[in-house]
Amino acid sequence: MNIPNTLTLIRIILVPVFVILLMHGSFSYALVVFIIAGVTDGLDGFLARILKQQTILGSYLDPLADKALIVTAFVALSILNIIPGWLTVIIISRDCIILFGVSVLSLMSVSFEIRPAYVSKATTFLQLLTVFLVLVSMWLPEYGNHMMIVTLFWITAFFTVVSGFNYIFRGIKIINSS
Repeated sequence: MNIPNTLTLIRIILVPVFVILLMHGSFSYALVVFIIAGVTDGLDGFLARILKQQTILGSYLDPLADKALIVTAFVALSILNIIPGWLTVIIISRDCIILFGVSVLSLMSVSFEIRPAYVSKATTFLQLLTVFLVLVSMWLPEYGNHMMIVTLFWITAFFTVVSGFNYIFRGIKIINSS
């Protein structure tokens, strides 16, 4: 166990805390937990590189922690009718498609390396930004711009769909080249 992996585990532990805060309508505290989770995400990767403590465990835990936070945030905020359910379905569907593709490639014994494309990194950023701005607007409703947030929902959905298709096409290319 090293510092970066410990930070990743802290991020995983923060996910249920985040959900409990949302369930109680404590949006300001949920926002603080979300920010702490975001900071630990950046910090664990940075420290792993600087301290040369990149591990196989960390390479699996880090994206799982990211997905746990994002998916949980969207599901919880959808249940609370704060984020539209259709957006959550798109986000979860993309992740399921990626997992399905990885499973198919593994079952076919095809070797591959998962590297997020730029569109996927932009998608993750937009998903995190969406949750962040929604939480800010719930905490400080006078600063929430409804039209801006709705526009962000659509932009996030668009990038999520494009990213999903990008993974599908990359998976097909890997299968065809095997």
